[in-house]
Amino acid sequence: MAASVSVHGVRLAFDAAGAGVPPMIFVHGWSCDRSYFAPQMRHFAAEHAVVAMDLRGHGDSSHPEPGPGVYDIDVLADDVLAVAGAAGPGPPVLVGHSLGALIGLACAARAGAIRALVMVDPAPVTNERAKAFFRESVAAVAADGDGAWRMKFVAGMFLPTDAVRRAAIIEQMPSTPPGIAAEIMRVMGEFDGASALARATVPVVSIGSAVPANRSADLRRLCPAITVGQTVGAGHFSQLEVPGQVNAMIERFLVVNGLSTPGQLA
Repeated sequence: MAASVSVHGVRLAFDAAGAGVPPMIFVHGWSCDRSYFAPQMRHFAAEHAVVAMDLRGHGDSSHPEPGPGVYDIDVLADDVLAVAGAAGPGPPVLVGHSLGALIGLACAARAGAIRALVMVDPAPVTNERAKAFFRESVAAVAADGDGAWRMKFVAGMFLPTDAVRRAAIIEQMPSTPPGIAAEIMRVMGEFDGASALARATVPVVSIGSAVPANRSADLRRLCPAITVGQTVGAGHFSQLEVPGQVNAMIERFLVVNGLSTPGQLA
């Protein structure tokens, strides 16, 4: 079911399905949209109320012009929690891919905001070199009118064996206006995800790709209770490439943290 909510005049589009607690909300990555969690929506709707949303500046949501604070991670986190509140009862399990994982960290640092956080190949949290690259690339993204820079950038996120939606994802990258893409690139590079992870008040799992941006040891140093997993044979968009692996790890994480029962989704 497609729906939307308005937050301070910004329309946020989302799909909702299923029933059951805890609810789950799926948050996509940079220059993506809610379709990037389609396999997880289908799978987890069998036992949970599930929501997948388009972040502001993406998909069917409003595209406000960039300005001070408009696309800050904490503002995006406010949007996510507003959608979660409109779509289901109680704090959700937040599943975030890439940028969505950083937004999830901002939520996880807020007491009582979410029940648990699943980070799917998170954008750089502890990788300062990668964060610096993001900051240094803002001007190039802002000037990327034809999308060539962004298509080349995302093409490097795939393994040679990745095939699911590969061409479509590369072609879709320029669909986000370059000014918005550049501003979100900047806030990702500036966001202090390490401090947010250290302040997390809920269970956290990080499911890395075959070439994750963050070292497991660094994540564990900041959050000793974190669970760390890694997919086999999948690049950055592992939730699409190997959904069975990703879904199984999310299921197990829910079980060990008392948020599901063994075999519930079997």
